[in-house]
Amino acid sequence: MSTALPVLIVPRVAETWGLGDLPATWSWAEATLLPPLLLADGSGPALQQTAVRVCYNSWGLFVRFDCIDRDIWGTYTQRDEAIYDEEVVEVFIGAGEATPVNYYEFEVSPNSVLLDLTVHSPNGNRDGLIANFAWDCHELRWAAARNDAAGQWWATLAIPWAALGVTETLPPVWRANFYRIERPRDGAAEFSCWSPTLTDPADYHRPARFGVLRLA
Repeated sequence: MSTALPVLIVPRVAETWGLGDLPATWSWAEATLLPPLLLADGSGPALQQTAVRVCYNSWGLFVRFDCIDRDIWGTYTQRDEAIYDEEVVEVFIGAGEATPVNYYEFEVSPNSVLLDLTVHSPNGNRDGLIANFAWDCHELRWAAARNDAAGQWWATLAIPWAALGVTETLPPVWRANFYRIERPRDGAAEFSCWSPTLTDPADYHRPARFGVLRLA
C-alpha cells in the first residue's frame, strides 16, 4: 500500500461554467476523472464505487460525484443538518501546498441536502478542531438526483473561489480530499476517499492526508 499523496492536474473549462445554469446541466467530459475511491484505512478499493470528476475556471471549482448504491436513503431535508450521519459525498479543500490549518467542508446527500462549514484544525486532527456550522458559502451551487431502480445517484458542486478567500490571484495549488460515506441499512458502513486518511475507524479530518490539486 502506497502512502504517497495523490496529485491531480485539474483542467480548465470554459468561463460559461459558473454562469446561469445549474451544474447538473453542464457537460462533464472535459473534467478529469479520478481513480476509483479507496477505503479510508487504505486497505483496498471501495465496494460501492464513486466516480469523481473535477475541473475549474476563474469563477470556481466544479466537482461531480456519480455513486453506485444498492440502498439509497436519507431522512434529513434542511441545510446544515447532520447528513454525515447518513449517506453523503464530501469535498474538503484549503489553499496552498502546505497542510492546511484552515479549510472548507462541503457535503451533499442523495436528497440534495447541503452541509457547508469552515474548519480550523491547529493540530491536524480532531484535537482542538473548531467547526463553524453557521458559515454559508456565498453563491455556492449544488444539485443531486437519485435513481433507486438503477442503484445510482449523483451530486454536483460549483464552489466559487471568492467564497474560499480568493481576492486577486488564484492560488495554483490547493490541498483537497474527496470522500463518500455509504451506509447500507442491511450492512456495515463504508468510508471511501481519493486520498486514504489511513485511519480505522475512519476519520476524514486529517488534512495532512489531503491530496494535491494543481490547476492547469
